[in-house]
Amino acid sequence: MTMYRVPYGKSEIEFELPAGMKGTVAVSKSKPPVKDVPAAVKAALETPVNSRPMRELVKRGDKVCIVFTDATRASPDHQLVAPMLAELELAGVRDEDITLLCGVGMHRPSSLEEKIAKLGKTVVDRHHVVDNEPQNPDVLVDLGTTKSGIPLSVNKIAYESDLLVATGIVEPHQYAGYSGGAKTVAVGAAGEAMIAYTHGPNMIDHPGTRLGRVEGNPFQEAVSEAGRRAGLRFIINVVMDDEKRILAVRAGEPRETFKELVAFAKSVYEVPVPQQYDVAVCGVGYPKDANLYQASRAPSYLFFAPISVVKPGGVFILPAECEEGAGQGVGEQRYLEKMRNARDIPSLLAELRRTGYPPGAQRAFVMAKVLEQNEVIVVGCQDPKIVVDAKMTPARDMGDALGIAAKELGSKLDVLVVPHALLTLPIVQSKA
Repeated sequence: MTMYRVPYGKSEIEFELPAGMKGTVAVSKSKPPVKDVPAAVKAALETPVNSRPMRELVKRGDKVCIVFTDATRASPDHQLVAPMLAELELAGVRDEDITLLCGVGMHRPSSLEEKIAKLGKTVVDRHHVVDNEPQNPDVLVDLGTTKSGIPLSVNKIAYESDLLVATGIVEPHQYAGYSGGAKTVAVGAAGEAMIAYTHGPNMIDHPGTRLGRVEGNPFQEAVSEAGRRAGLRFIINVVMDDEKRILAVRAGEPRETFKELVAFAKSVYEVPVPQQYDVAVCGVGYPKDANLYQASRAPSYLFFAPISVVKPGGVFILPAECEEGAGQGVGEQRYLEKMRNARDIPSLLAELRRTGYPPGAQRAFVMAKVLEQNEVIVVGCQDPKIVVDAKMTPARDMGDALGIAAKELGSKLDVLVVPHALLTLPIVQSKA
């Protein structure tokens, strides 16, 4: 019997498929990791894409804001921010003129421990580090609206800086197509209204808002415009593999740098699979499976691929520890509240399309679209009640979950195992 493995928290789960089930594994393409990360980061900063080096963009007395990703993102900011600070020191920029802004979006504020994990203790001790406050109008700047009516905003510290830069990780993203680029600033450092609109039902229902799609994607267009209006001039982004090793790093002008990394990311993450499947096992692991809000991205990613990897009526199986429950932030609690209070999935979808929803509750809309066609079984959640509240099915272990699938669909099933479902984009070649 074949033994399959998927991440679970900081460890993994091993399982076999019952007799009659046929398994296929989908993993990202193998690329050699960067051997000397500090040297690669230094080279990226010294020879940026379509830009002068960062140290030539500032002078002594200038205010600098570096927006970095929060704890829900695996971006290795501790390896990116310190070298940028060294560049700024060479340019004569004083420590007191630098602010490190955590782009939390609508997630909870970051803890001191998370800031240290993200940046390193030396950086945190030496510099001013703050969280974005999306619900505090006093710290936000109105950037107007796009032609399509999207309200744009950004943190005042970012907007008023002489140089605004950002870190990020380029990987498949359900709304933006690929994350990274201007998104760390445009969403992470934005106000609630902008986040609400870009995660609203009209945006998510738009056919261009798809995983892996950048061109013709209205979410990506809004992100890019917000970054431009906020004054984002320089980014440093990475592409990583399933083991969180850096495969590529680029720095420079936001649009061109992002474009280069997206092309590279597609060559890693997009993997052809021959067909749709009866069941997909969606691996997540730490830090994304710390709460149900983040972990549920895995089945929704596989559902919102160019063609869903699971047939209508099929099952997604999601191993997720969810030590933080549904999640502790405002957005995470809004998601759980919408799901818990819904009478059923069709009425929830109708309500959310009719009335809209605040930021965070978009995850309820997204998961309702998944659950309208497929069951989601969550394996090993520390609090099974929140799984039920979220209109999903709890299971003790993988054997229990596969047994539920067999009972509902029959014993002869095609199963796709995606160990890293947030970093693998299966491209179905033939629709069922």
